[in-house]
Amino acid sequence: MSALAGFWSGIGHQLKSPSGAGGRLAGRVMTVVNSAPNRLAIGALEIQPDDRVLELGFGPGSAIRALAKAASKGAVLGIDSSPDMLAQAERRNRRAIAEGRVQLRLGRFDALPWPAGSIGKILAVNVVYFFSEGGDEIREARRVLAPGGLMAVYATHKDTMQHWKFAGPDTHRLYGAADLRALLLRGGFEPQEVTVREAALAFGVRGLLALAVRHNGLR
Repeated sequence: MSALAGFWSGIGHQLKSPSGAGGRLAGRVMTVVNSAPNRLAIGALEIQPDDRVLELGFGPGSAIRALAKAASKGAVLGIDSSPDMLAQAERRNRRAIAEGRVQLRLGRFDALPWPAGSIGKILAVNVVYFFSEGGDEIREARRVLAPGGLMAVYATHKDTMQHWKFAGPDTHRLYGAADLRALLLRGGFEPQEVTVREAALAFGVRGLLALAVRHNGLR
């Protein structure tokens, strides 16, 4: 691998699992880059004051703060695999954590530590690139989602991502609309539970927003 290729691969790995000085920088970048996708996905969830919400991959904690503001009488949970991101998110949300309205923890997306059917809404922004092809993380998300619950998944379209050198196959799995829908189906959602639409973001970025509802009476 050339030095330049190694540089871009290193950035990709930091975005996948931020750590050290590079991870701290990645957290600051995420705060800016995820701002519009977070607004889009959180808006689609239509958070109510008493909602119980989970974010998969909370990163530096910006979306957690927005969720806590919207679910002012509910609970906001978050899980991430990076200790550095946990530290950043805890600093950003220290007051809500002290009040007991926000709970953040380290862990794996394919082994969530919450009971089945205990979460009303789930947010996953720009983390699906790091999920397994078989849909294990989606299956776990559906398990903890309550009947009638809603999951919002945002990913940048592969037609945009393929131009970004850090998004290589060693770190990122890229998605078009059909790919994202197929992942949600492999994770256990039924076809009628899933919708995927495109979203136009600034600077010509093409985004994808998938909404998945766990209907009552389904497995």
